[in-house]
Amino acid sequence: MRKRTEARQLALQMLYQLDTCGGDLMDEIVPFLKRNTKNNDTISYAKELIFGTWEKRTHIDKLIGEVAKNWQINRMAIVDRNVLMIGTYELLFKSDIPPAVAINEAIDIAKKFSTKSSGQFVNGILDNIRIRNENTAKGVEPLSGLEKGQTSVQECNQPTQ
Repeated sequence: MRKRTEARQLALQMLYQLDTCGGDLMDEIVPFLKRNTKNNDTISYAKELIFGTWEKRTHIDKLIGEVAKNWQINRMAIVDRNVLMIGTYELLFKSDIPPAVAINEAIDIAKKFSTKSSGQFVNGILDNIRIRNENTAKGVEPLSGLEKGQTSVQECNQPTQ
């Protein structure tokens, strides 16, 4: 397994624990990582994902909630929500990770740790976050070109009835 893939999976496991038990487990992060991998690069990237995602979780949750039409973030499966948080963190704050890589890794992790349909769910939300982020970087209104109620560019290409 690649180092960053392993780091993402470890980050998901730790964020799941933090999400269910609260921030009381912060002192357990490094021991958890050291028990589960000996690779220092993996530990370093997992720590960055865990601490970065946890620190920015309010901003990330808000963005996911805005993009996930008809889904309240607190009603999402915990695994799916944390996969989305890691993917969103990488899309927004890790310029060295190509967006397609961040999204594909999140899809694969969702399929592995959640359900097969979770991959589609994660893909749809992260792709919309990618589009919004790219539009914002270009100075374009977020999700510009979408008619009211549409959540993706694909829907724009569908004829209206």
